[in-house]
Order: sequence, then C-alpha cells, then structure tokens
Amino acid sequence: MTAGTSISDKFYIFAGVLFITALFLIYDLYTSEMYQCPRVRYSSPIAGRTRYKPKINKLFGLKVLDRDIDFDINGSDVIVFLHIQKTGGTTFGKHLVKHLEHRCDCSNKKSKRCDCNRPGTRVGDNNIWLFSRYSTGWSCGLHADWTELKNCVPKVLDDKENNSKKRRYFYVTVLRDPVQRYISEWRHMQRGATWKKARHMCDGRLPSKEELPSCFTGENWLHVPLDEFMNCKYNLANNRQTRMLADLSLVGCYNLTKMPDEERKQVMLRSAKRNLRRLAFFGLTEYQLESQFLFEETFKLNFQIPFEQMNNTKAELASATAVTPLQYERIKQLNSLDIDLYTFARTLFIQRKALMEAKKNNNGMLPF
Repeated sequence: MTAGTSISDKFYIFAGVLFITALFLIYDLYTSEMYQCPRVRYSSPIAGRTRYKPKINKLFGLKVLDRDIDFDINGSDVIVFLHIQKTGGTTFGKHLVKHLEHRCDCSNKKSKRCDCNRPGTRVGDNNIWLFSRYSTGWSCGLHADWTELKNCVPKVLDDKENNSKKRRYFYVTVLRDPVQRYISEWRHMQRGATWKKARHMCDGRLPSKEELPSCFTGENWLHVPLDEFMNCKYNLANNRQTRMLADLSLVGCYNLTKMPDEERKQVMLRSAKRNLRRLAFFGLTEYQLESQFLFEETFKLNFQIPFEQMNNTKAELASATAVTPLQYERIKQLNSLDIDLYTFARTLFIQRKALMEAKKNNNGMLPF
C-alpha cells in the first residue's frame, strides 16, 4: 500500500474483498447441480446448499488465507503431493509434471515417471523439487497419507539425492465432494481395483491384520454390491479424506480400542482441519479453474494450459441413478466427517480465492 493511499481508499478495497466473497457464495448457491434418484431429490454437500451451508460465522486469519509463498525451485524447496483416491488427483498429478512452465523431463516413454529436477541439474544427478506419483513414484507407499508422508519424505529424498540436507516442504492436495468420491471409489472397486499394496505405516509400524482386516477374500472385490461395500466396518473408503489428512498418531493409528469411537472421530476431524489450514495449497475437484488460479498465485508457477472442468460421465450418472434414497442417506452417515471437512474446506477455499484475487488486483499488496 503506498503512503498516499487514503483511509477511504483502504475502506473501499476492503469492502471490495467482502463483495467478491459474497458474489462467489451467491453464484455457488444458484448454480448447484442436483443428483436424481428414484422418488427423491438428493443434494450433495457441494451441490445442495440448504443442508450443508458453509460455516462462515468467523473469518479465517490472514495467516491462513494469504498464501504468499516464496517457492524457490532453484533452492531446496519441495512440493509434496498428497494424493487421495478418487479426487481427480491423477489429472492434477499429470498437470504438475507436464503442464507447468518449468516442465519435468517426461521423455522416457517406457516409464510413467518424469524427472523433476531443478533447473541446471547435471545429467545423472537427482535434485528433486516435486515429490509425487509421477515424479518419485509411490516411494512412501501407495497413496501414502499425511502421517506416512511426514515421516517418510525427507529420508526418501536423502536417499534419492545421496545427500542429507535441510529442505522446505510444501504439501498440496485435492479434495472432492464426499458422497460423489465415495460412489466413485465403490465403482472403482467393483471394477477390480484394491489398493492392497498400500502400507498404512504409522508410528513406525504396519497395522496388524486384527487392526485392519480385509473387507474381502480373494484377489479383489469385483462386482461388489453397494450394500456389501458399505457394511464392512473396516472399509477405508469411509471418511477417507479426513483420515488421510489427519495425524493418525493422535488416535493410536489403526488401533480402534485406543479411545472411544466418537472421541476418535472428533480428534481425527480436528487434526484434519488443522493440517488442511496449514497446507501450502489445496484444490477442489468441483472448482478446476479456481484451483488453478490459487496454485499459480501461491507458488508463482503457471500452467501452460487451463484446467478443464469435467462434467459427470455417463458411468457416474448411471451410478447416481442406481443408488436408492436409503443408500444415499447411509453414504452420508458413513462419511459425516468428510462432509464436515469438505464444508470447512470449501469455505476456506472461497475466502482464500477472494482475498488473493483482491491482492492480485492491488499490485500484489494486501488490500487492507
């Protein structure tokens, strides 16, 4: 803000930020999509606003809203992508390695991985700035969660670079409407996917078979009916986003006898919200262009193509119509933590976007 800026100018800029936030919320309300199922009109947390209104009774602090990160791709900074299943993470992961201005080297057609070394890295050396599925592979385990990544990433990079050094880690992720994500995971399992190779490392050990039994026998859960999918007590699809963002050490990892169930849930939810606030960036599957804007403004790294907002596919629409009203209600119950987390995330996302837009229009300065 220049020295000559009057108090009235500051007031108008601040009012502008609030106005932009209000417009975004109103637009979000009146452009919602309704999911059809027999004899009922069901609204998902992102689509219907009558039941799942964002809690905006207090603003987030500037430290949480303002993401002015001095990311140094030439130094020792590393972006770590926490990839949650069925959130559009595969698409976002490919954007990271293929479509940024500083592209990773994806010339090896025999490999799904790309070399994401810093500019000027000598051939044959590793000097990695991106830790993700398409750069370093599943080095901390298949779809490693926050608990696994925080304890694993530094050691993996030390080994890959043959150099133990201090780095700054910037965690990013993508979230999705919990009900639609859950249905997508069910359909994925129906097709034979399992993620059996996921390790779920916590506090230095793997969960025992008693702590985390398999929901199915045999190689996969092919053609599993939705009711059977929902009836498995140990199904990690339930509240997956909350669990993968929480510090599981706080609840005894996968030992369900460590504390009462309701207490465990609330500790995980609080931890997931706390970690979400601290992430350098998170995007929302339902807001592709807005997510792209926030990433670019946060890291000062631009994508060379615009993100594409994918509408529901025929398979997803077919899945929605195949789910009964009672099944929808059950899915909501099984994912109550994720619905709470997503509502929280969407509110933060909207307010953060409004602030960063105002900041961009004010020559990079905070508007108040």
